Amino acid sequence: MKLRPLLMTLALLPLLAACGQTNAPGATPPATDAAPATAPAAETPAAPATDDATPAETPAAPAEGAAPATTETPAPANAATPTAPAGPAPVAGVDYDLIPNGQPYAPLNGKIEVVEVFGYVCPACASFQTQIMPWRRTLPADVRLTYVPVAFGQEWLPYAQAYYAAESKGLVERTHDAVFTKIHAERSLPGEGKKPDPAKVAAFYAGYGVDAKEFLGLMNSFGINAKVNRGKQFAIQSGVNSTPSLVVNGKYKVKGRSFEDMLRITDHLIAQERAAK
Repeated sequence: MKLRPLLMTLALLPLLAACGQTNAPGATPPATDAAPATAPAAETPAAPATDDATPAETPAAPAEGAAPATTETPAPANAATPTAPAGPAPVAGVDYDLIPNGQPYAPLNGKIEVVEVFGYVCPACASFQTQIMPWRRTLPADVRLTYVPVAFGQEWLPYAQAYYAAESKGLVERTHDAVFTKIHAERSLPGEGKKPDPAKVAAFYAGYGVDAKEFLGLMNSFGINAKVNRGKQFAIQSGVNSTPSLVVNGKYKVKGRSFEDMLRITDHLIAQERAAK
């Protein structure tokens, strides 16, 4: 994945609060000045709605009525061996929430699952992307990062549909960063608060070798909408009400005071799950 262009363009973005409707109690207010992506990001709830090396396996477009699947994001070839996480051990209720009866989104081969619940139109997710991608390269081989796009509004929906359509075509690794860039840096795709334009989204993906009309039809197919709904249900079950959010093995919803803090807490929860095996 070409990270450098995204890093250069998004580094100038102001750090925004986690995408949502209202401020969470005790959340850090959104920054008003431009700030680096490492600055604190507040968690701002919204009503729940509704991976980065080349995928090892890419599922075909789901048949009508078939159960939705997900694409594995394998660890990079240079994945690190497990090491002790930095910083103090996280505290339940402060650094993370326990998810009652939580289950992984897509358990695979006994790997520890880290889900990022995100939305392409979310400015905070665009900023977080510049940090989670370098972090992903440090993950040991027994950890898998999975993206779960959600739709917190109508302008979010075409992008959630497009993500799963791109996944079925094996295009996520090539397009994931680029979608953020087109929305937030170049502003050539509709962002939050703009009128949704599914045809324009499909036309963007046509630049990666698919037929725009076919891709648009796939976005609106039963199988793709089933995946969008499954992501919605996972977010609801996990108590996710803002983006970006991290969920570890379906058991823990990460909190944290900044993006860096979120990743630190996640490292500890990964180690905790590894030790429990």
